[in-house]
Amino acid sequence: MLTTGDPSQPTAELSRSAELSARIRARAATRGGWLPFSEFMEAALYEPGLGYYMIERPIFGAAGDFVTAPEMSPLFAACLANGVASLLGATEGGDIVELGAGSGVMAAQLFAALERSGRLLDRYRIVEPSPVLTERQQRLVSNWPGMAPHFSRFEWLEAPPSDAWQGVALANEVVDALPVDRFRIAGRGCDAIGVATAESGFEWRAGPADARLSGAVGELQARLPQRMQDGFVSELRLAQREWVASATATLTRGAMLVVDYGLPRAQYYHPSRDGGTLCGFRQHLRVEDPLAMPGAQDLTAWVDFSALADESRAAGLEVGGFATQAHYLLSVGIERELARLTAEGVEERDRWAHRKAASSFLLPGEMGERFKVMALVRGIRGPIHGFEFRDLSASL
Repeated sequence: MLTTGDPSQPTAELSRSAELSARIRARAATRGGWLPFSEFMEAALYEPGLGYYMIERPIFGAAGDFVTAPEMSPLFAACLANGVASLLGATEGGDIVELGAGSGVMAAQLFAALERSGRLLDRYRIVEPSPVLTERQQRLVSNWPGMAPHFSRFEWLEAPPSDAWQGVALANEVVDALPVDRFRIAGRGCDAIGVATAESGFEWRAGPADARLSGAVGELQARLPQRMQDGFVSELRLAQREWVASATATLTRGAMLVVDYGLPRAQYYHPSRDGGTLCGFRQHLRVEDPLAMPGAQDLTAWVDFSALADESRAAGLEVGGFATQAHYLLSVGIERELARLTAEGVEERDRWAHRKAASSFLLPGEMGERFKVMALVRGIRGPIHGFEFRDLSASL
């Protein structure tokens, strides 16, 4: 567990977390000392100048707190490029809009992979609300080998495009970082499990659910094959519908590809998952207390892909495919791309790294089944490349 008195934490980080905690406490004080967890999570991750994603610190890769697929190997982006190229063919061209580009590695790798296949993009737009990450992405992309002549094709936005566009939106490990609200089933309704101020930090405390949370949980109960029982604790994303609508509001024709860890609704809220999926991560380890040291750890929860599908339909999109990451990557040619990369590898350690990454991407106990890929389409028809091996849309 992280604590504000942990001497192993850098002084600057302790100071920032203490300042962020003070802001959260002040907000809670105006509401009787209690906040919905979604507001705590929003502040912990995105508070300007203090939130986890808003300060200069290692986040991605071995030196950070977690590793995403593109950081493990260019194999992931090479495979994704095959699926994206097919979608761009269906729209007869267009832009890529990446929603939250992390370190920027996938943007550079994906652009290069598409160029290698003969599809040079006019624009690659990155929606990034964090000024710190924007600067980091711009630095990485501009210095990427062979990217100098194409850097002008990249554009950074603080919010999704306001102008009409067509093409492909990408959200790789983005939805899991959208704030969630926690709830506990109580009688025929639910309690909200929020965050209360305590003497030395924050603690969980149940309170009355407002109409929005109560209504969402009631709707969820009606859609489950077996109702959640009294005392069952989990979470849901009340703001997800607004996020989907905003991300695709000006997309006239194309698709959004979502890659993230998650489950269909019936599995997400299965009795065996009492307690939910919310957790914190720091230095590649799961943190025991998500409320400890706000701003110093990542907070995340799995994606309810059934809810995402419903909310996307409400925004005028259709589900074009839903598959495990393993099935998707097999469909878009991971074996072919792995053979190419290993053939190009000069050092045996590089070839070994690609093979190891392929195993992580595909194996059920690693990313192969925990991660899913969903295609949400507008204005295009026909089978979507990437879902030929097995489409699990019926499970939603």
